[in-house]
Amino acid sequence: MTLPQRPFGQSGQILPRLGLGCMGMSDFYGPADRGLSIATIHAAQEAGVAMLDTGDFYGMGDNEMLLRAALEGGRRERAFIAVKFGAQRDPSGNWCGYDARPSAVKTALSYTLKRLGTDHIDLYMPARLDPAVPIEDTIGAIGEMVQAGYVRHIGVSELGAASLRRAAATHPIAALQIEYSLMSRGIEAEILSTCRALGIAVTAYGVLSRGLIGGSVPSGARDFRQHSPRFSPENLAANRALVAALAAIGAESGHSAAQLAIAWVLSRGDDIFPLIGARRPDRLAEAVAALNVVLSPESLARIAAAMPASAVQGARYPAHGMASLDSERAGE
Repeated sequence: MTLPQRPFGQSGQILPRLGLGCMGMSDFYGPADRGLSIATIHAAQEAGVAMLDTGDFYGMGDNEMLLRAALEGGRRERAFIAVKFGAQRDPSGNWCGYDARPSAVKTALSYTLKRLGTDHIDLYMPARLDPAVPIEDTIGAIGEMVQAGYVRHIGVSELGAASLRRAAATHPIAALQIEYSLMSRGIEAEILSTCRALGIAVTAYGVLSRGLIGGSVPSGARDFRQHSPRFSPENLAANRALVAALAAIGAESGHSAAQLAIAWVLSRGDDIFPLIGARRPDRLAEAVAALNVVLSPESLARIAAAMPASAVQGARYPAHGMASLDSERAGE
C-alpha cells in the first residue's frame, strides 16, 4: 500500500502519516535484537515510512549508531531523521537533568551528526524544557544551526501552550512531539488548538500507551515500565479491562486493539503523525495496516465509550517524570 502523505505543519515538507520511533531498539523496554531492529527499519522504509525518530540519550548514543548502520547503502536519502537532545544521564543510565543552553545545543548536535554519519538533521528538538534556560535561547541556537545548514527544521517536545507560543515567536516550529493516545488525551485541553493556530504539526508518541494497548508486558529490570504507574499492580487490572473492551470492538471487524488505537489517533486530524514503536517487522506490518481502518462516527463513539479518558488509572510517568513535563503545567 501507499502511505497517505500530508503537509508537515508549515515546514513545506510533505511526509507519510506514520513514523517509526526507534527508542525501544536501544533502551527502556529491555533487551532488543539488533538484527531485527535493523530489519524493522528497512521494512518501514519499504512500506513508505520516512520519519525515523531517535534521541541522543537513547542508549547513550547507541540508537543513533544503530540508525546509521540501518541507513547505509543510500537509505539515508529516503529518511527524515528526527532527533531529541538535552536529557542528561550518568554512566549507570540514571537521569540527571536537562541541558539546553546554546553551547550545549551545538555540542550535542555535533556529536549526533558524527554518530549518524550525516551532514544534517531533518528535525532537531529539545527533549524537554530546560527550566534554567529561556526557551528563546534554546530555539535561537537551533535556528543558528538551521542557517548554517546542519538542521532542516526545528521541533519541540512536551511543551505547554505558553512555551509553544514563545518558541514559535523565536523561530518557525515544524512540530511538537508529545504523548497522545486513547489513554493520554491531555493535549486536547489547550495544546492541540495552540499547535493548529501556529501551524505546528504533532508527532504523537505512546499511541499504544507503552504497549499496554498492544498487549506487551514489562520484561525485566531494564524495562522502565516496571516503574510506570499504569503498569503498577493497583492500576494494571483496570487498564487491561479497558483494553479488552477495545479489543472486543476491533474483533467485530477483524482488527486488533492496537490497530483501532492507531486509527483513532490518525482520526484526530491530518496534522497528527503517529510514531509507531515497533521493534519487529511483524509489529510494524500490523501498525501500517491500521491505515486501512475506517472509523465511522458510530465506531468512534463506541471506542470513546469503551475507553473513556477518565477511566484510565495512573499517570503516564512516575512523579519525577511528570514534574519535568512543561506540557502538564496547565494554565502557565
